[in-house]
Formats: sequence, C-alpha cells, structure tokens
Amino acid sequence: MAIYGWRRALVTHLIGLLLGTEDDWPTAFEQYLTRLGPRIEYGGDTHEVATERVTIEPFDLRQPVRHSLVIDRLAYWYDHPREWLKKIALMDRAYLLNNPFTFQSMEKHAGYCAAIRLGFEVPATWLLPHKVPPENERFAPTAARYNRAFDLEAVGERVGYPMYMKPFHGGGWVNVYRIGNPGELRAAYDASGRELMHLQAGVEGYDVFTRGLAIGPQTMVTHYDPTRPLHLRYQVDHGFLTPELGNEVVTFGTSVGAFFRWEFNSFEVIVRDGRCYPIDFANATPDMAIISLHYYFPWAITALAKWSLYCVVTGRPMRLDTEMARWYAVADDPGRSWEEKLAAYRGLVDDYYEADRFREFCDRHLSHAEECMAEYIASPQFDAHLVTCIQRAFPPHEHEQFVAHYRGLLGAWANDQRAAAGEP
Repeated sequence: MAIYGWRRALVTHLIGLLLGTEDDWPTAFEQYLTRLGPRIEYGGDTHEVATERVTIEPFDLRQPVRHSLVIDRLAYWYDHPREWLKKIALMDRAYLLNNPFTFQSMEKHAGYCAAIRLGFEVPATWLLPHKVPPENERFAPTAARYNRAFDLEAVGERVGYPMYMKPFHGGGWVNVYRIGNPGELRAAYDASGRELMHLQAGVEGYDVFTRGLAIGPQTMVTHYDPTRPLHLRYQVDHGFLTPELGNEVVTFGTSVGAFFRWEFNSFEVIVRDGRCYPIDFANATPDMAIISLHYYFPWAITALAKWSLYCVVTGRPMRLDTEMARWYAVADDPGRSWEEKLAAYRGLVDDYYEADRFREFCDRHLSHAEECMAEYIASPQFDAHLVTCIQRAFPPHEHEQFVAHYRGLLGAWANDQRAAAGEP
C-alpha cells in the first residue's frame, strides 16, 4: 500500500508468517525486524515493513490479500493453506517462501532425480512399491494386472549393504532405518505399511557430514552429526571443508533450490575421500529452532530478514516457471568438465537469486543488520525469549543446565562477531 506525500510515497509491506506449532524463531524474527527498523529509502519511495501471523479461515478467490510476502511453514502438510498460497501467487502476485507449485517436488524422490540428472553423485537409490496397498478400491485389480512380483533381497544386493530405508517424503529422520543385512531389510519393509520407501546405499567411513541452510542466495554449511541428540547435532566448527569441497557443497545446495524455485531450504551432503554425496535436499520447513541451531541461529534469522526485505522492497516478482532446460543444457554439455559445470550452475543460481543486486541492496540498505543482530542477542529481550524456549523444550530439572549451555553458545557467537569486526 502506498501513501503519497509531497515528494515521495510511503509504501507499506506486510510479511505474513504462516506457522504451525513453532514459536521460537517467529518471535525472534518479529523482535529482530522491529529492532532493525526496516524503513528503507528505495526507488524514490520510503518503504516500511511489518509482520503478521496468518490465520486460516474461508477465503474468497477474488478477495485481494494484504501480504506482500508470506513465509510458509505449514502449507506443505495441509491442503487449505496450500491452496490459499496458490491463490495469492496466481492472483495477487504475493511473494512466497516457498513456491507452492513445486511442493510435489519437495519430497526426496524428485530431488534425487534432479540431482542425478545434473550430474551430482547421489548414492545408489531405489524406490520400492507400497508394502500395504493404498486404500483405493481400484488398486487391487490394477495391481493384479500390472504389479510385478519382485525379489526384495535381490534389490538389496543391487543397492548394497549397509543401506538406509527412508520415506520418499517427510523429514526429521522419522522412519529412517539403517539396514545391515537381508533380515533387517525384510523387517523394515514389512513395517513400512502404506509408506513409499527408498533404499539408498550408505556412505560409510565418511570424513564429514554437512548440513546446509539456504535462504535466497545465502548459504550456511555446518558440520553436522545426526547421531547425537538434537541440541548437539550442529557442531561449532569452522574450516572443516577445503575451499574446493566447500564450493561444491554450496553450489549443490543453491542449485537444487534455484532449479525447483525453492528459497528457504536445507540440504545434507556427505563428504568422503574428497567427493561429495548429496543424500537429502528437499525440506519445506527447514530447521530454524533455537535449541538445535544455537550458535547458527542469529545467522538464520538475519538471512531470512535480509531476503524477505529485499524481495518486498525491490518488488522482486516470483518466477513460477522452472526453466529446467537451462540446467539440462549445462548437464548435457560434453565439452565441460565437472568444475566448469559447477561454475555454470553457480551462474544460473546467481541469475535466479539476483545475487549481485541482492548484495548491493544489503550493502546499501542493511549494512547494520549484523550489528543489530549482535545487539539483539545481547539484549534482555532475547535472553527472556531464550529462557522461555528452553523451559518449553526441556524438563524442569534440566533448565539451569541448558540455560547456561545456550547462553554460552550464543555468547561465543557474539564474541566471534566482535573478533571478525576487529573489536576488542
């Protein structure tokens, strides 16, 4: 909405938060954005930004929406908010994180296929039929005519042990099984019910397990240990990848996002013997929790704020078309080395996310973002919010321990920021 004065217009933008049960990062995001004071002079106008938590209610397809951008954490799982997002993308030109028209691709299967098609080294992966047929009266006669009997153990031998069985969609390591022999394979498949499952070769003896968070063109890659409790999985570690491997991991994470038009996504890549093996890279609701991200939480909130402000203030239009042919032209070029293909993919990534323009915008209008975040993390307001989150996540007898734990990690982040800025 624009209110015109003597010389320039005051343009207001509303960022909607479409949320489920989470309250930790949304509250921090709201508090930080208020502190950031997003009044930006751009394009001859003054832009102000506010946030609102979106409620779910009946909607008229012709009713305009007030939101310039919606950060979605719910629609992947529920039909009604998903259809609302489709409506406002098609009819109201709202900007969405993420694109609801590619939700069908935000399961593991489409991501695996795309990554393989682009030349990334995804471990051997097979998709199994349902163990228990879907509840559909037409399934049984169709299966009787067309479903071929198969030898599960023979498939297991083709994939190789150890392997992992995991749902073709979902996340959070739910119903993921490490399988070491044919007996375990049979038991896991029998227990899978109506869930479609992948079998994927394990990458044993790896050097490092990485988990990345990508928000627009911004990427944070962490040293991750999925075997540890949630609050210990993200390791505070720097320099665990060589520049070459770091470039490949980042290129992969941003490429899969730009390929599918995802702008708020996480990804996992295993590194062994100098080679990268992507294993999971489609997450409609990537981890943003304080208790898991801890040291990396300030980066995540700052990155989300920067990208959201850039999109609404500059009027960046959503590109709903995927333009996959541009990517295939690189993948299928026999004259390019793998390094040259990675560079070309990065070019497509930078084009989609307008990387240069984004950096220029941040340098000019949001140069205080990191300093503002450091002040927020050091504030009584954030500390009170942190304590509340800890009290919700842990039993009472552990509160004192974890308050000290998280204060220490976030204090370490603040100290590192001061050191990087050359402050004492």
